[in-house]
Amino acid sequence: MRIAAVQHDIVWEDRDANFGRLAPLVARAVGAGAELVLLTETFSTGFSMTPGIGEPEGGPSARFLADQAAEHGVWVAGTCPEIAAGEELPYNSFVLAGPDGAVHRYRKLHPFTHAGEHERFRAGEKPVTVEVGDLRITPFICYDLRFADVFWKAAPDTDVYLVPANWPSPRRLHWQALLQARAIENQAFVVGCNRVGTAGDGTEHAGDSRIVSPMGELLATAAGVETLVVADVDPTEVAATRDRLRFLADRRA
Repeated sequence: MRIAAVQHDIVWEDRDANFGRLAPLVARAVGAGAELVLLTETFSTGFSMTPGIGEPEGGPSARFLADQAAEHGVWVAGTCPEIAAGEELPYNSFVLAGPDGAVHRYRKLHPFTHAGEHERFRAGEKPVTVEVGDLRITPFICYDLRFADVFWKAAPDTDVYLVPANWPSPRRLHWQALLQARAIENQAFVVGCNRVGTAGDGTEHAGDSRIVSPMGELLATAAGVETLVVADVDPTEVAATRDRLRFLADRRA
């Protein structure tokens, strides 16, 4: 499967503006042969914790992803603040929309307490793995990247991790190193999709989106501008790597 990560800027708290800017970028990714297109964390609002920023599940952001998936016949994913029925605070929700109308969700396990996300967002409960064709996909979100144990637990059933983010420039080396580390230690592909530009709260983002192989090789990388990173992801490469180097079998919980 060919996967594209769309490294993009975000208009602060303006969903319609972001939908308008992102639709051509999704089309460009599809034109590059992508069968799955990954947008960033909080692609439609920026990493905002303004009260009232949440939307219902299946709201405008999820509909945008579903509409793009249906229009282009591909899978499209990103995260948005979604409020589940009967709850007050939103989840930072990863939404994966398929061309046939299927929708899968993962809720961010680790709110970013350093920025107060835990006060404005609910924490998810468990990882989610989705089969797309012959590819087993496990999404995590930004700050989740720092917690190796959740990646380890999901590894036996995962071929590729998708990690959308709003990762700040001052800690860009952490982002780069951790993406490679998660690929190497789990012998899986990792797709990291980070935003560029300045958020409404003044936070700077450098992008550095990348696709990493099960051996830790950088298959595609990006600098600090709006662009695509594209690579082919093959589950047989994961299986062959794990068969050749049987590191996962030696792991102790």
